[in-house]
Amino acid sequence: MTIQQPPQGMIDNHEGDEPLSNHSDNPSFQQIFEKRLSRRSMMKGSIGTAMMGFFATSSYSALASAGTSSRHTPLIGFEAISVAATDGVSLPKGYKHQVILPWGQPISGNLPAFDPMTNSGLDQAHQMGSHHDGMHFFPIEGQDPYQGSSEDGLLVMNHEYVEPRFMHASAKGQALSRSAVPVKADGQRDADEVLKEIHGHGVSVVRMKKQADGQWAMEADVRNRRIHGLTEMEISGPVRGTDFVKTRFSPEGTRTRGTLNNCAHGVTPWNTYLAAEENWAGYFINHAEQPREQSRYGVAKEGSGRYGWELADTGADEFIRYNVTPTGASATEDYRNEVNGFGWVVEIDPFNPEATPVKRTQLGRFAHEGIVFQPAVEGQPIVCYSGDDARFEYIYKYVSAQPYHKATAGGHLLDNGTLYVARFNEDGSGDWLPLVFGMGPLTPENGFNSQADVLVNTRFAADTLGATKMDRPEWGAVDRKTGEVYFTLTNNSRRTETDAANPRVENNWGQIVRWREQNDQVSAIQFEWNLFVLAGPESDSELAGQPLDGGSMFNSPDGLWFDADSRLWIQTDMSESIVNTGPWEQFGNNQMLAADPENNVIRRFLVGPIGQEITGVVTTPDQKTMFVNVQHPGATTSPEDFAAGQLVSHWPHDGAAYPRSATIVISREDGGVIGA
Repeated sequence: MTIQQPPQGMIDNHEGDEPLSNHSDNPSFQQIFEKRLSRRSMMKGSIGTAMMGFFATSSYSALASAGTSSRHTPLIGFEAISVAATDGVSLPKGYKHQVILPWGQPISGNLPAFDPMTNSGLDQAHQMGSHHDGMHFFPIEGQDPYQGSSEDGLLVMNHEYVEPRFMHASAKGQALSRSAVPVKADGQRDADEVLKEIHGHGVSVVRMKKQADGQWAMEADVRNRRIHGLTEMEISGPVRGTDFVKTRFSPEGTRTRGTLNNCAHGVTPWNTYLAAEENWAGYFINHAEQPREQSRYGVAKEGSGRYGWELADTGADEFIRYNVTPTGASATEDYRNEVNGFGWVVEIDPFNPEATPVKRTQLGRFAHEGIVFQPAVEGQPIVCYSGDDARFEYIYKYVSAQPYHKATAGGHLLDNGTLYVARFNEDGSGDWLPLVFGMGPLTPENGFNSQADVLVNTRFAADTLGATKMDRPEWGAVDRKTGEVYFTLTNNSRRTETDAANPRVENNWGQIVRWREQNDQVSAIQFEWNLFVLAGPESDSELAGQPLDGGSMFNSPDGLWFDADSRLWIQTDMSESIVNTGPWEQFGNNQMLAADPENNVIRRFLVGPIGQEITGVVTTPDQKTMFVNVQHPGATTSPEDFAAGQLVSHWPHDGAAYPRSATIVISREDGGVIGA
């Protein structure tokens, strides 16, 4: 048996992340920031010194302080915990947690018991998926995502990817990295192993109810189900029915199968769930000349796709579609366009298992980290934002063409509107540039022939408009009380030039940027921005002119969420290749912190087990129960240690042979509000 070993990434890269694909000459956020500092005659030798002046004099500072008079009371009521590198979960004094819904727990069908050595591909379709990520709690009444029951609801979560070495009996004893797969002697892959991996991706919908003893447990419900890499989906919006998405499976170009690499998520004002497709391009391989809708996104050219699914030994359509090399006389005779069915935001109705998931193409095609909405206002358009999580990619905004009316609101509001991309200016202002065919340079003379063309090639259209290249824009969060928008910029070790929003070369630590729409009109096409925090150690970080300290320092911010009281929850994702090594050792394991943006306070709240990423966070409406996901514990196990059976983590310590992604339920021992 031979082994496929994917290449190792850089410090800001996980195995499976896409390669650098933005080679445009657009200015980067770092360059803008450096020019902004120069205009203020600031010293370039110390970012900390420069940032002190920046925060003190930014035009945005007036905006940042505007709400202070109405909220002086501290939002954070716990003492910061220390960093840790243990194989458990650490919380502040007075808090407790329960582990629920680990990978493989049966939730539907005949409830196949979890056993990674014997479970089939079909079993996995009825079990919790792998690598839990973005997540939301929908109160069981199904009417409003911010009101309703705090003891009974549908917990809906993404499953970003899989770790094949923990899934198959054939992997045992092999020196496998976390993304490597077992391959048969003839160069093919076992089809059932491939099916199991495909079913391990996607989304889970599970009804969870608080029991009399205070513990949470799954309730039997027809709505408990998996949406996975083979679930049939509709294509909506301007791309539907166009030549870009016609395949052998859907010659009419209206359907596709599955959703992959779902990272963060969104919740619509009409109470549906949005799963964002992030690093999907690497799952596909094209050995021929690639069109720009493949090359600009990093579709593989040599070897195989990320997991080699196209090598399945049955040669069935559900597997060979990952080879997008043209083989037929036309697109309807092969799968050259299969990859164009990915890179979208998928709308799922958690309360209706009969509803077909829909890929909303008007929201653009890129490595969607997630999607976050401004509060809906009756009679006004809906507005949402999304980041393209890759080095030097962009931040986007969508404004619906039709106004929101609660009585009639639905997915149609995501099919007709304007998609914009952000340009951050040196003076603290910003512009939303419309991605509209025929407007500005998006014309046939510049290679664009329709609105569908603009959307399938969203990145290239953003390049053409001169959008600002960012340091891996990931989760966003909107303060529902102020309308301010925050986005994490995780890190970028490949940055060599700076700008106003990306102020550090070789940006190992990351930062959080924030903005406010002009005149507080959420559909405005201008905004004002600044940096909320520069992450890093005490010697290279800043919050409101002061360095972070031992109870607040962090790096590689990723997950981000505002609770109803405007506490900002920040989750970290240090790469497995660097966590607890060298200068990153001082940060310990990945963690979650709470921030009070009004009073400029950050405190560490949670530290997870070894080798994991903390991701996904939501509370019940009463804010007394919090759900947080622990993804890929034990991922730092080396190939050699895996072969020897020496795992660095066994979390959640449930007796299973391998570590498992799972959800933790956090509550206060006194029954109070989380974080207060």
